[in-house]
Amino acid sequence: MEYNTTRNHLIIREYGRHIQKMVDYILTIEDREKRTKDAHAIVELMGFLNPSLKQVEDYKHKLWDHLYIISDFKLDVDSPYPKPERETYNEKPAILPYPKKYPKYNHLGKNLESLIDKAMKEEDPDKKQGLANTIAYYMKLTYSNWHKELVHDDSIQAELSALTNGQLEFDNKPFIRHRNPINREDFVSNIGKSRKSYSRNNRGDRGGRGRKFGGKRKY
Repeated sequence: MEYNTTRNHLIIREYGRHIQKMVDYILTIEDREKRTKDAHAIVELMGFLNPSLKQVEDYKHKLWDHLYIISDFKLDVDSPYPKPERETYNEKPAILPYPKKYPKYNHLGKNLESLIDKAMKEEDPDKKQGLANTIAYYMKLTYSNWHKELVHDDSIQAELSALTNGQLEFDNKPFIRHRNPINREDFVSNIGKSRKSYSRNNRGDRGGRGRKFGGKRKY
């Protein structure tokens, strides 16, 4: 009996052990034409075993690359695509620099500061004023969400002036509807009162219903 600890390492596990054994077998075939024919058959079988690759553009090329990788780049057949190089496959991609942003006010975020920079560069006075009004509304909204309370327009204007050196002023009164956090004790108390009121109002209802319609209840 074979155990996984005694078998060869699976190079691409998505295709399983049988595909890897088939690839190992065609490496032993000396006839190039027969080896190529068997390679085409294995690629078709790999497509059935991994149907998600069919959603990828030029998925056949991907399957042939996987075939060469499973063979440890030793397969020599007449492929419709160029053989991948081991060095290119093992090459690591370049590290992407992570953007470092330090907003002046954490509750406003860096994106709003970018929008403020764009508004300051706007030459059209009407568009510039519209951007300032939009920025003031968003500043008030973020302040309300961050601090869980409403803020006065003068405070918003003070922060906007500090960010723009006094170059932007809004002329609207941004209205933000703020929802106060629910007090759990008040909520439980109101539920208890409503239950007592419901019980008191419906006490003796079955007997009263019979008297309402004239005398004894009918069963």
